[in-house]
Amino acid sequence: MTEDVLVKIKCRIATAKAAFNKKRTLFTSTLDLELRKKLVKCYVWSIALYGAETWTLRAVDQKNLESFEMWCWRRMEKISWTDHVRNEDVLLRVKEQRNILHEIRKRKTIWIGHILRRNCLLQRVTEGKIQGGIDVTGRQERRRR
Repeated sequence: MTEDVLVKIKCRIATAKAAFNKKRTLFTSTLDLELRKKLVKCYVWSIALYGAETWTLRAVDQKNLESFEMWCWRRMEKISWTDHVRNEDVLLRVKEQRNILHEIRKRKTIWIGHILRRNCLLQRVTEGKIQGGIDVTGRQERRRR
């Protein structure tokens, strides 16, 4: 299960990087910094974070996502990794903080709120209102309320 999520995240990041490289003309330094940041978050992050509401993030996944975020800012500012510029300095140049994990948490909160407002099976499972168990033979038994 967790390996499946890791593969999904890496695939999403690769797709977002390809989209960034395809839209390279949008991220030229002739545009205002704020506009370029909005373009990155709109076009690139939306591709990378598609379906992030359902991801279970491990430390490795968080590291990959933060690395992707820094890759975006470095590419936007045309800073090569061989220039040995620290991540904090890159964030100061683009006047940003690390936000990608915060964005995922925000999306998860919105999604769970949406699920809990509905009257459906997923809501009952999430709230733990479905009774049941497994007996020693492995068959599922049903309990009366």
